[in-house]
Amino acid sequence: MKNLNYILLILMTYITPCLSQNNESFYGTTDYRIEAFGSASTNDYTPFWIVNNRYGVVPLDAGNGYLRAGAFHQQTTGNGLRWGAGLDIVASTPRYRNVYIQQIYAEIGYQCLNLTIGSKENYTSLWDRNLSSGDMVHSSNARPIPEINISVPRFTTVPYTKGILQFKGNFAAGRSFDTDFLKPFDNEKQDYIKNTLWHHKSLHLRILDPNGHFPLTAAIGIRHYAQWGGTSTDPEKGVQPHSLKDFMRIVLGRSGGKESTLSAQTNVLGNHYGSYDIKIGYLNPLFDIHLYKQHYFDDPSGMELYNLPDGLYGIQVNMADFPLISKVVFEYLYTKNQSGPVHYIIFDHSEYPGFGGGRDDYYNNEEYTTGTSYFNRSIGSPLITSPDYNKNGKLGFQNNRIRAWHIGLSGFLSGQVSYQILMTNSEGWGTTNSPFLKKTTDFSCAVKISYCHPHLEGWLFSGEIATDQGSVYGDNLGFALSVSKKGLLKRW
Repeated sequence: MKNLNYILLILMTYITPCLSQNNESFYGTTDYRIEAFGSASTNDYTPFWIVNNRYGVVPLDAGNGYLRAGAFHQQTTGNGLRWGAGLDIVASTPRYRNVYIQQIYAEIGYQCLNLTIGSKENYTSLWDRNLSSGDMVHSSNARPIPEINISVPRFTTVPYTKGILQFKGNFAAGRSFDTDFLKPFDNEKQDYIKNTLWHHKSLHLRILDPNGHFPLTAAIGIRHYAQWGGTSTDPEKGVQPHSLKDFMRIVLGRSGGKESTLSAQTNVLGNHYGSYDIKIGYLNPLFDIHLYKQHYFDDPSGMELYNLPDGLYGIQVNMADFPLISKVVFEYLYTKNQSGPVHYIIFDHSEYPGFGGGRDDYYNNEEYTTGTSYFNRSIGSPLITSPDYNKNGKLGFQNNRIRAWHIGLSGFLSGQVSYQILMTNSEGWGTTNSPFLKKTTDFSCAVKISYCHPHLEGWLFSGEIATDQGSVYGDNLGFALSVSKKGLLKRW
């Protein structure tokens, strides 16, 4: 994890000059959004692509619905200073808690820099929000975790590069609030850590000709996430290290102190994971085409590319002048390697120069048994089956060795009618510790049609039909209807 130590220094090097940019505008708006949603299906579960990548709002159980209402304020005070706040409430059924706060946050920004406190739906991935199968590190699949986040949220020009080199990044610390939800999973056969703390940071660089004369563009980046702290439901494990010194160990990817577990002292404190991201694009007046790869790592062996075949591979084509099929995404997800079998058990680095590793067990952790999930929904790719689907009442991810092909496309049938299609075929082998006796195969598909009336400003009417066929998600057919309205409450 040593390479991650330099991210903060690089961020500060780029952030300081960008604050010299100027913006003299002065305005403010308060907007509202309301939505009613309902779905039904022939199985006990709602079809896969009606549930997933929706920030955890749609319940998994069949025959569900929700009402949602939010108000959001944005104020720019001049000279690049701005602030905002938001409140988003959901009333849903069936659910363990029928009314809950989905988003509540306050934020302040100056020029390119932003500070957000609270829980906010915030999509930062380089992959398409609506058509991708999901970012492996942080997708739109789970509810937002409350946090303090310092960020440069949009690609911003690095000074003295004439706009050719741009960057974005963040540094955040948060805390899980799903303790009450997890209480039924506390029993003599399993324990978990409640009130888990989180840390994540990222840095992405992009090369782009701002004048559009050179058709190629490229972006690279690194993301680092960590779970730490909290209190185990096992009294023998108790409170986990959570001091400021421990936080610095988490930030720098260092091993734990004497008060931590033997595993944390041998490896690193907490549960760490992340990715290397790369995206290359060709820009043309008729279409854009982008190739990308996300290399996921779960430990130092993954950071050294021992699990090189694993990751998300994608192609995205944008055709703005061809509205019938305006955007297409093809993706391939492979996670079977996981750094291979266990190797370098003795950790004798004089004889074995590489990292010890193998059997990485993506999204799972021996101490943080909930894994990289929030309210039992995967924070990363939903194709690595969320714990919400576990039928045996256990926590963690039981199907993280998968191979999947995914297609997403969207366009307009007319000026008021748009559509979106998602199709995914996946194969699963369980985990390295608990492999399936027989490979599973699943196919999931969803077609969504949306209509906006030219004389009903802000209204959107949507209907979708979806199906699942296979071993993990079962044979299922379902549909969903939604009506939403957004608009301006007041201009300041």
